[in-house]
Amino acid sequence: MQFDEQFLQEMGLAAMPADKKQAFLKYIQEELEIRIGERIGRGLTDVQLNEFDMITDQAEATKWLEKNRPDYREIVERTIEELKSEIRANLSKLI
Repeated sequence: MQFDEQFLQEMGLAAMPADKKQAFLKYIQEELEIRIGERIGRGLTDVQLNEFDMITDQAEATKWLEKNRPDYREIVERTIEELKSEIRANLSKLI
């Protein structure tokens, strides 16, 4: 998923001050990575986590996840939707 001006418009944040947009987009990306990583990690052993940490290629990581955590796509989609809901619920605070 792309976190850019279009995402901000979709979330109703087009009116966010320009100086805050980039910082917010960076925060959303980082927060999403943390949440997804934690949720995927819950279903893996320490050995699997170490194995996954050694992967540097995106295609290889995707293939590894498909084998070792076949529900990872659902986790990603659910986490994105939860984050979007949180943003919508706090829209007045963000603008």
